[in-house]
Amino acid sequence: MRILELIPSLSVGGAERIVGLLAQGLSSLGHQVQVVALGPATGSFIEQQLHAQGVQTTFLDKGPGFDPRVIPRLARTLRRFRPEVVHTHLHTLKYLLAARPQGPHGAVLHTLHNLAEHEAESHDRRVAALAFRLGVKPVAIGEAVARSMQQVYGRPPAFTIANGIPVADFAPAPGLRQTRRQELGLPDGRLVLLSAGRLNPQKDPLSLVEALADPRLQSLDLELLLAGEGELHEAVQERIRDLGLGARVRLLGVRRDIPALMAAADAFVLASRYEGNPLVVMEAMAAGLAVLSTSVGCVPELIDDRTGLLVPPGSVPDLAAGLARLAADPAGTRAMGYEGTRRAHERFDVSLMAAAYARAFEEVRR
Repeated sequence: MRILELIPSLSVGGAERIVGLLAQGLSSLGHQVQVVALGPATGSFIEQQLHAQGVQTTFLDKGPGFDPRVIPRLARTLRRFRPEVVHTHLHTLKYLLAARPQGPHGAVLHTLHNLAEHEAESHDRRVAALAFRLGVKPVAIGEAVARSMQQVYGRPPAFTIANGIPVADFAPAPGLRQTRRQELGLPDGRLVLLSAGRLNPQKDPLSLVEALADPRLQSLDLELLLAGEGELHEAVQERIRDLGLGARVRLLGVRRDIPALMAAADAFVLASRYEGNPLVVMEAMAAGLAVLSTSVGCVPELIDDRTGLLVPPGSVPDLAAGLARLAADPAGTRAMGYEGTRRAHERFDVSLMAAAYARAFEEVRR
C-alpha cells in the first residue's frame, strides 16, 4: 500500500514518536510510506531515524497559527504521492479536508492520541466530528480513549489499536545498572525512583515532590530522579527547597538517555492528572521497572497489581503510600519489574502495532 502519515511536526512528543515508529514498522512490512509534517524540519531524532531507515519525509513549512498556504502544498503532495490510505494525527484534519474539498476520497483514518476531551481545542473537535460524518475512520489507542470518543463524538472508534515501542531497545545491557548508578553517585542499597515527562500541570510533578516529604518516607533510603523541563520548573525547584528535599530529589532537565536512567532505577513513577496511552509506562516495563502510576487514561490497561501500583490522580497521601509500599518490599518491587518485562515483550512491541494498523488500512481501502 501507499500510506501517507500526516502530523503537525516531527519534533519530540508522544504522537510524533508513534508516527516515526509506525512509519518504520510499515516500511519494514513492505509498504510505501511517506511522512508529511505540516511544519518545518526540526532536526529531531525522529527525523534522523526516518532518514536513516529510508522513509520519505516531506515538510510543508507551516507558520504559526492557521496557515492557509499549507493547503495547496498539501494538495500537491497528495496528487504526487497518490496515497491509498491517509492517516492523520492531532490537528491535521482541517488541512486535509481543505486540501480535498470534494471530501475524503479514498481511505482516511484519524488516530486520537489522548482522551477525546483533552485531544484538541473545541474548533478542532468540531472539524473531527465533521470528518467522521464524512467517512473518516477514527482510531483509539486504548479502551479508555474509545470510551471518551463515544462520550465526545457520540460514536465508537472504527478500530482500537494500542501504542507500541521498540521493546528490545529498553533492555539494559549487562553491567549498565552498576555503571550508571556509580556515575550518578547512587549507593547500591538505595531505592531509586525515576519520573520522566514535561514539568507541566498534566504531569503534576508538584504532587510527586510533596509525596516525598511524607513522614512515612523519612527513614527510608530513597531518591527521586526527575527528568524533564516545562513551565513548572521553578515551582518544582521552590517546592523541593521549601520541603527540604534537596538530598532526595534530583532535577535532571531534558535527557536523551532515558533507557540508561531506567537501567539505574528500581521503579518508575507517573503522577499525571490525565493521560492517553503513555509510551513511558511501556518503556519502564520493558526496562524491568515496577510502575507506580495514577489510574488515568489507558494506564490501567497497561499495569495491574502484578506489575505495579495504581493510585488516584491528585492524591499526595496515596502517592506517598505507594512509594512506601515499594520501599518496604524490595523483592516484590523486583518481581513486578520482571513481570513487566515479560508483559512488554508479549503485548507492547512496535511490530504488533504496525501489523494492527496494516490490517486496518487493508480493511478500509477495499
